[in-house]
Amino acid sequence: MKNLYLLRHAKSSWSDSSLADIDRPLNKRGRRDSPRMGAALAQRFSPLCFHVSPARRALLTFDGLCQGWTGLGDPHCCVDEALYTFDTDDLLEWLASRDEPADRIALIGHNPALTDLVNFLVGDDTLSNVPTAGWVELSLPLDSWSGVTAIEGEASLDFTLFPRELPSDTGAGKA
Repeated sequence: MKNLYLLRHAKSSWSDSSLADIDRPLNKRGRRDSPRMGAALAQRFSPLCFHVSPARRALLTFDGLCQGWTGLGDPHCCVDEALYTFDTDDLLEWLASRDEPADRIALIGHNPALTDLVNFLVGDDTLSNVPTAGWVELSLPLDSWSGVTAIEGEASLDFTLFPRELPSDTGAGKA
């Protein structure tokens, strides 16, 4: 059994139209939500190693997680150019190429790839949208990540946590 943890980057800013997509920062809501999500996830896990898209908004989301998640920091961040994608097939290829024996992978990426990946792995229409700063936990019936493309519809959705579910004062999530 493998576990896959997906986090969509926090809400990004569109205020500077001169910026390339990869360079867009977080907006006020994104800067607020990522530490709150970090605090909530810290209640569920010890620090995880995150594979992170090189997009500025994804990197700033990781930085925000670190603000709320004691012990999470730079050693837990692996930036991977291949995660700057909006295509599920790219994510499946990336997952299948993991030769690491790790039973769990956490990544920070982009939509529609993340929502489409959940729906591919669990089943069509499992989630209509992974919102910004949204967290999804999946269990995959795999011994090796290389088999991920062959388990369409066989994974289970174990848990989701979205910023709108967090109390505004404590950052604690609900199960």
